[in-house]
Amino acid sequence: MSLRVGLYDDPLFRRHDAGPGHPERPERLDALRRGLAESGQEEALDRLAPPEATRESLERVHTRRHVDEILATRGRTVRFDADTQAGPESCAAALRAAGAVTDAVDRVLDGRLDRAFCAVRPPGHHAEAERAMGFCYLNNVAVGAAQALARGLDRVLVVDFDVHHGNGTQAAFWSDPRVLYVSSHQYPFYPGSGAPQETGAGKGRGFTVNLALPAGCGDAEYAALYHHVVVRIGRSFDPQLVLVSAGFDAHVDDPLAGMRLTPSGFGEVMSACLATAEGAARGRVVVALEGGYDLDGIAASAAEVVRRLRGGAAPAPSVESPSADRLAGKYRRFFADYWPLD
Repeated sequence: MSLRVGLYDDPLFRRHDAGPGHPERPERLDALRRGLAESGQEEALDRLAPPEATRESLERVHTRRHVDEILATRGRTVRFDADTQAGPESCAAALRAAGAVTDAVDRVLDGRLDRAFCAVRPPGHHAEAERAMGFCYLNNVAVGAAQALARGLDRVLVVDFDVHHGNGTQAAFWSDPRVLYVSSHQYPFYPGSGAPQETGAGKGRGFTVNLALPAGCGDAEYAALYHHVVVRIGRSFDPQLVLVSAGFDAHVDDPLAGMRLTPSGFGEVMSACLATAEGAARGRVVVALEGGYDLDGIAASAAEVVRRLRGGAAPAPSVESPSADRLAGKYRRFFADYWPLD
């Protein structure tokens, strides 16, 4: 049976102006779409225009004051910090980026789509309840997860494979056992959070899983971690929906980080994310673009992720790596207090 996979994009995303010479530039989306077209993926996708997110959906994650602050940037150039600037049309782009994810969640839960890929700018996973930071203004995936909870779900898995830790997404669900947040990221690195010991609080303790990785990890390390740790934890949680923060800045050629993933490695990570959705989620997965700053790396990696999202078969597994197995074993032991990993 052919899967109905949606692709969200909008010309507004290219008019978001992060500032001269900023690495989070419009050409990232052009590269992503080029990769989909050249690989033959694009024609098989249902192309959808995102609506603006509603204030109600945003205020499930962000404070009213923060939403007002973002809305006040319409038609203006505003600098939030050294890395994060909003241009005259950035607010409109941010509203549609969050709206893409919420609309995708609704369509997937309603059965109008099986899966979706949201090619959005600006990214979102660093945005906190009342703070724009790290190129992010509104937390697109967190808003999408909150939308799923508002729709009545009580088990939502968020997997974040951006090379930077998603501090904003972690904070949004820190004490909420309905959302399991799993992040693999270079550590120590920006934004400074994401240590393994950060596991949540109160009823949410154990529902934050941080796989903090040293620089230099590549396909073998990621495959071992995702297949032997993330899949096992995810299946134990048995989510009703899986959301993925897809950052391609762990690519070997990315200028802002020190990881060594190839497009095939990103494909393996995506296959593991899909494996976590085989139970109660019934294969329902929504993916949203986060980082990634090498244009050719984005093109090839996004194409491979979408190919897996559409049900494309994985190639033969790579040769096992003793060092990768040791890394996965370390995290199996660490999180065995919370999940059946022994």
